[in-house]
Amino acid sequence: MKKSYIILTVLLLLFNTCQEFQEPRKEENRISDLEKIRKEGKMVVLTDYNSTNYFIYRGQPMGYQFDLLQELADYMGVKLEVNVNNNLEENFSQLLNGEVDLIASNLTVTKERRKLVDFTVPHSQACQILIQRKPDGWENMKKDILDDKMIRNQLDLAGKTIYVQSHSSHAARLRNLSDEIGDSISIAEVNEDVEMLISKVSAGEIDYTVSDEHVAFVNQMYYPNIDIETKVSFPQNMAWAVRKGSTDFRDEIDNWLSDFKHTKRFKLIYAKYFNNHKSSEIVGSDLYAINSGKISKYDKTIKKYSKEIGWDWRLVASLIYQESRFKPDAVSWAGAYGLMQLMPLTAQRMGVDETDSPVEHIKAGTELIRWLEERFVKIEDRSERIKFVLASYNVGIGHVIDARNLARKDGKNPDIWDDSVDLYLLKKSNPDFYNDPVVKYGYCRGTETFNYVSQIMDRYEHYKNIVKN
Repeated sequence: MKKSYIILTVLLLLFNTCQEFQEPRKEENRISDLEKIRKEGKMVVLTDYNSTNYFIYRGQPMGYQFDLLQELADYMGVKLEVNVNNNLEENFSQLLNGEVDLIASNLTVTKERRKLVDFTVPHSQACQILIQRKPDGWENMKKDILDDKMIRNQLDLAGKTIYVQSHSSHAARLRNLSDEIGDSISIAEVNEDVEMLISKVSAGEIDYTVSDEHVAFVNQMYYPNIDIETKVSFPQNMAWAVRKGSTDFRDEIDNWLSDFKHTKRFKLIYAKYFNNHKSSEIVGSDLYAINSGKISKYDKTIKKYSKEIGWDWRLVASLIYQESRFKPDAVSWAGAYGLMQLMPLTAQRMGVDETDSPVEHIKAGTELIRWLEERFVKIEDRSERIKFVLASYNVGIGHVIDARNLARKDGKNPDIWDDSVDLYLLKKSNPDFYNDPVVKYGYCRGTETFNYVSQIMDRYEHYKNIVKN
């Protein structure tokens, strides 16, 4: 018995000793969200795509949230990685699971949501607005007559069915309003975003929905037959959300946003999306990707020739945007011309000149991409090979081969672009490197190509977020 007691005592001592040593080690391994973001050099954010927050127009990613996020990323000195999801429940799930660092959208700050997440300082304020359809002939009605036909008193919502996005603050507000008016409001929660519901009100498919006033204002410019004058809430704070306990990251955002909201730049961004009467032109445009699914008017041709070389057409579209902004008559200072900005000798080799159609230029450009890819066929990882092709398209294959040789000589992997060969291309503007015996093509201003590859790949990710393959 005594022997067993001694053994048990020793085991307990050993267990406690292990615990003492393990706990500090566990504490040392903890890393905050802000530290992780800085260590990885990127901030992964989740937003929703609509006519104000995040969209593609004429090939360019835009939006109120997107512009603010880019400003924040620049301030923090990290890369911005944008994910999109219009399902609010999934938004919160992805944040809590650590899949993203931040939800950046027009989240209404509520008590219930504060139990799940921490909110940043508000980026704006807005009332919730009842969206209803104006009667036929409204264009010729006087305002008082029109008002008589619309719901202006919230008491008149009793017995009405209002469609709202599931898990939105609009549903919670309507439940509270139902209690306040002492009567029932039928709330239909559906898995459709606010702008889809607004379009259904306009088309007569449903009678009512609720929207934040920012979104309501922009959509009225596109759907003039909707009425947005009846408020169903007082002004509410709109903010971003971080994980509970992510204090350092939230403080970083708060410090930046508190100052940035008072700058001219912030006012310009806000006015660009919420006080801009051209918003209806953007939303109604054939090149507004959310509605049309289009990036450019050349999509059909880009798809055809991209398929022939086995490339995602959205990646080729991103390259063309980088080269010419989809302008077929573009000419560079160096003499490159057309949608694909082919140099005269290259264009001649590909069988085209200035007089050929955009279709012929896209065909020639994709043939050049095919030819370049064949030169890098030994790079097995195609995602890496693509970056070498893009770099070669911009600066010429010789300089890229030089950078690979420099990387190999320095013990780096010549088949990896990021943080390997790209760095040696940057170094080719330094005489210590462009005079190295392994370099055959001399000096190169690598910064342009470094940014070229990065920008095309970043834009490609935005295209994939919004435009189906």
